[in-house]
This record gives sequence, C-alpha cells and structure tokens, in this order.
Amino acid sequence: MLKKLLIFIGLFIFITGGSLMSEAKTNIWDKTFPKSEKVNIKKVHFTNRYGIKLAGDLYTPKGKISKNMPAIAISGPFGAVKEQASGLYAQTLAERGFITLAFDPSYTGESSGKPRNVASPDINTEDFSAAVDFLSNQKNIDPEKIGILGICGFGGFGLNAAAMDTRIKAAVAVTMYDMTRVSANGYFDSLDENARYELKQTLNKQRTEDYKNKTFAKAAGLPDKLTGNEPQFVQDYYGYYKTKRGFHERSINSNGNWNTTSSLSLINMPILQYSSEIRNAVLIIHGEKAHSRYFSEDAFKKLKGDNKELLIVKDANHVDLYDNLKKIPFDKIETFFKTYLK
Repeated sequence: MLKKLLIFIGLFIFITGGSLMSEAKTNIWDKTFPKSEKVNIKKVHFTNRYGIKLAGDLYTPKGKISKNMPAIAISGPFGAVKEQASGLYAQTLAERGFITLAFDPSYTGESSGKPRNVASPDINTEDFSAAVDFLSNQKNIDPEKIGILGICGFGGFGLNAAAMDTRIKAAVAVTMYDMTRVSANGYFDSLDENARYELKQTLNKQRTEDYKNKTFAKAAGLPDKLTGNEPQFVQDYYGYYKTKRGFHERSINSNGNWNTTSSLSLINMPILQYSSEIRNAVLIIHGEKAHSRYFSEDAFKKLKGDNKELLIVKDANHVDLYDNLKKIPFDKIETFFKTYLK
C-alpha cells in the first residue's frame, strides 16, 4: 500500500524531471510554439504579496495599441511554464486584440521562490491576483477590463482567484483540475479517509527526513520511456511534455520533479469553497474524452447566475486543449472576453 501511495503522489502532480530558475535569453525564441509576427512580446516581472518575484511574457498586438485596452492574465498547466501552453494562449489572444500576460507561478520556471518546485493553494491563487495588480497599473490597460485564463491545475486556482478578487471581470478555466481535490481524494475520488491518513503519515515522515538531510525529496515523474501499459492520460501527458511537441527544459513536467511534501497543503486546504459567490462571468471548457472532465462539470454545478457557461469540446482529451489548435475553441474564448471585458 505504501508503494502505491508514493506512486500516487507522483502521478497526481504530474510529474517529471529537474527545473532550475534561470533567465531565458530574451533574443532567442524559447517557446514550444511558432512565433507570431502579429504581436510584440517583452519580458516583465512583478511581485506578489508574499514577496515572490514572478516572471512573465507580455504580449501586445502589433499596431493596435490604444488606451483602455482589455487584458488577460494566463497561467498553467500545473507544472508547466509560460513557454508552453499558457504562452500559446497568450500569443493567440493577443493576435485577436487583447493585451495578454503569460506568467510562471511562484517557485517554478523563471519566477523566484525557494525551495523550488513547490505548490500552494493560497500562493498559486495569489499569483493570479498579483498578475491583476501588474496589469491594472499599465498605462494602456483599463483596470475595469481584466480577465484571467487558467489551464489545467491553474484553471482551478483561477476560479479560486475569481471567487476572491472582484477585479477579475471574466474568468476562463480550460481542461481544469482541482488540485486540492485530487490531492486529498485521488483520481475519481478513489481514496477513503484511511488511505488519506496513511498518505499523510508518509508525507509527514518525509518532512522529518527532509529536515534532517537538508534536502527535499522529489515526487515521482513521468517515465523516460513508455511501456504501453500506462493509463491513457499518462501517455497523453508524455506525448506533450516529453516529446518535441511540448518539451521545455524549465518545465517541471518535462524536466523536473515536484517536492513530495508540497502536496500536504493541497490535501489540507481545499479551493473553490466560495466559487458559488463568483458574480462575474465564467467560462469553463473541457474535452469530451478527458479523464479530468468531472472536475469542470462539478465546478460548474456550484456556479450561479446567467453569465456562467460550460463548454464540452467534442472528441478532445485533456492534453488536446493545451496546444491542439483544431480543438481549442479560440473563437468562443475571444467572444466571451470581448463580451465581458467591454
């Protein structure tokens, strides 16, 4: 049972090899997607209220900058960096007339914070609000026209931020995970109280060892090679993070490991407790064939008001909505933001 729990710890946090904070060379295109000639991009930094310096890429449409523009802060997937899916979303939406900010969450990518590769339901929610702080103070952005878009685990943190931060006028959650729910309950809510207690015992024992050894044990990651016996969703993750399609050296899921004990706070502090009180617009998008679809469907059930919508994308799996331009409903996302960021 203990071995299964340790494997579970690695799987739910998605998983993989080493990532150090390093500054990308700004004169080299270091994204996993082709560069658009329709936008300008520059590196920016801003600080959250915990004093962590976050790194982002600010995308602006070429030749279309005016006063009082709408803006969107974008992050995710969980364990990814801004050079992957969030950057693709940011660039595409900038082509469509928005100022967009793709940022690395605290403790990951080019953002600061030590120890590295730590997740927190509170701090990762705060990261979105810090992005709103930054965007609200840019001269060409109307602070009343700011939205957010979260992918995968940051879809959940994004909804959590929308429940707290009334400055967020519109929120989109794409292929969403509730990382606190999957951490506490396992996939498909398969862990009971006894299994969860055993998991917490294992993690807290590891804390003692980490302190003694002055190191942080790493969670299991994606395999270096597939055997073909892995669950389909693991194969899908591998197909994005571990191949030319989406690999990035600073991505935890491509080349790093989460700290094993960072899952303790995710187990103990559930997000979305006040999501029913979100008054501004919400669009939740998920793939029809995604293993994670139930997170979005259950999150949507809690929302109230006629400005909330759930869109299920036909034949799409979880990872399709990271970068498959034939599956990502950008027309719908554009219309949603233009409607609610007037």
